[in-house]
Parts: sequence; structure tokens; C-alpha cells
Amino acid sequence: MTLQLHAQPYDLAATGFYFDSYEDFAAKAAKLRNDYGDPVEEFEIQFIDGEHIDCDLAQAIGINQANLKQYFDAVEDWDEDDKTRVILAVGECGYAFEVNTHPTEFDVDIYHFETMRDLAEHFVDEGLFGDIPEPLQSYIDYDAIARDLSADHAQAEVAGQRLIYRCA
Repeated sequence: MTLQLHAQPYDLAATGFYFDSYEDFAAKAAKLRNDYGDPVEEFEIQFIDGEHIDCDLAQAIGINQANLKQYFDAVEDWDEDDKTRVILAVGECGYAFEVNTHPTEFDVDIYHFETMRDLAEHFVDEGLFGDIPEPLQSYIDYDAIARDLSADHAQAEVAGQRLIYRCA
């Protein structure tokens, strides 16, 4: 896994640096001085290179110095499903990303479908609307069901994949 971020100082008299781990950031930040010899304390953290899902995670949580360690831990420890759940919960549903956040804390239903119509067809096939006799199945208005589903569900793209989700 290649991950590269950049710490851009808010101090205009200082030059930023690239880093690939929290330890690397902490070491370089501690040594950084501006043109006048003063320590630099505040940085804007910018995602430069890495997996698409890690970029989406950085954007969703609003990566900054306060949550940088937690971000690196998440990138290393969480699988793609965990990251997707947090991206949708924090970035789309308005949940907070806090110090001890874990993906299982978020009540978000995620469906891997391209359209609401696909989700409507899936729900009918799974029997969510009861047992529908074969002769009546051709009369089902999937578009109407999809419109109804869009009242509680939304669509998003995470790491290039279209998803449908519902925040509880």
C-alpha cells in the first residue's frame, strides 16, 4: 500500500513536506522551522497519492492534524467495507468521526446496486413485498417502487463504485 500525504503549513514563511505515516509526519513536523527560526505548529493535510478508497475516506472525515493518527490506523486496520461504511456515514449521513470511532457504530444500510430500480427489483425478488404470484409479476411497476425507495435511500459513489445507502 502506497500512501502519500502533504503537510502544508499555514505559516507562509515555512515550506511543507510529504509523509507516508503518522510517525513520519510527527518527526518532520517537530523539526520544521519557518524562515525566522520559529517552530511551525499548524498544517493543512492534503491527500496526494494512494488507494481511491483511502482518498475518499480522507475527504469524508475531513483529514486534519487532530484525526491524522486515527486516519492512518483506519487505513491500515479497516477493510474496504469498513471504510465504505464510514465514508457514507460521516460524509453523507452526518455522523461524527471521533477519536474512538469504529465502523460498526454506524447504522447505515449499504446496497451494491447501480440504480434504485435495481434495488427495487432486488427487494421484490427477496420477498420484501410479500409472495407475488408468477402471473402478476409482469405487472409490477419497478419504477414506482424505485421512486418510493428514493424517499429513504440515496445514491453515492465510493472508490469509483456506485452504491445505494440508507441512514438510520
